[in-house]
Amino acid sequence: MAASTAYSLIATDLDGTLLRADDTVSDRSLAALARVAESGARHLVVTGRPAPRVRSLLDELGSTGLAVCGQGAQVYDAGADRLLWSVTLDRELAETALGKIEAEVGQVYAAVDQDGIEGLTLIEPGYLMPHPTLPAVRVGRRDDLWCEPISKVLLRHPYLSDDELAVTARAVVSSLATVTMSGPGTVELQPCGVTKATGLALAARHLGLGPEVTIAFGDMPNDIPMFDWAARGVAMANAHPELRGVADEVTLSNEDDGVAVVLERLFRAA
Repeated sequence: MAASTAYSLIATDLDGTLLRADDTVSDRSLAALARVAESGARHLVVTGRPAPRVRSLLDELGSTGLAVCGQGAQVYDAGADRLLWSVTLDRELAETALGKIEAEVGQVYAAVDQDGIEGLTLIEPGYLMPHPTLPAVRVGRRDDLWCEPISKVLLRHPYLSDDELAVTARAVVSSLATVTMSGPGTVELQPCGVTKATGLALAARHLGLGPEVTIAFGDMPNDIPMFDWAARGVAMANAHPELRGVADEVTLSNEDDGVAVVLERLFRAA
């Protein structure tokens, strides 16, 4: 049995945090999460990936519980393979937001994650997937992106950095959508007011847990709301400077099992 700790809920981002660059979870991390489970604590994946893109990873983790997906827009029940909660981004608002952004910075390339557990990732001509291992369907024109309800829009610019694009997007569409930066080449628009923290709070409440017993791990600015909500936020060594600036602790990188290092310290074997 693991020793007692102040934390009953472990919230981890995936890309750049729990996952290595090859989209795998190390044996050391799996062992640390197993120790967490043995202690009676809960592990929640909190990711920008939509629910359909996390199924195989949750299987690898042996997770049959909840996961927060789509930057907080979805709470997914892995055991039942269904969404307990989801919120969509109004497609007309999304089009308007894109127009406002392009009026400031010129052409951007867009993709969308469709809502639902079978939702597709659609990409318009010119958009390059930041994660080539994730499946996507290329459409012929932008109008085709709006054929079904969506949870978010992903943006890339031909020469602006992610930080520059995100700053401009926030300035012009803050009343229409929440703007997040979740990884290299990934600036996103999601429903206004929706963040990882709102999704995490909803899932935690479902589990009967609160922020005071939660420790969160992440690597990008989209994890800042989650850090603000949780009792403790741990940034990876490879984290964006904005997140490191608000973290309570910085651990090793995702490639060096930084999540496992902290969990091994907190959940020592008896």
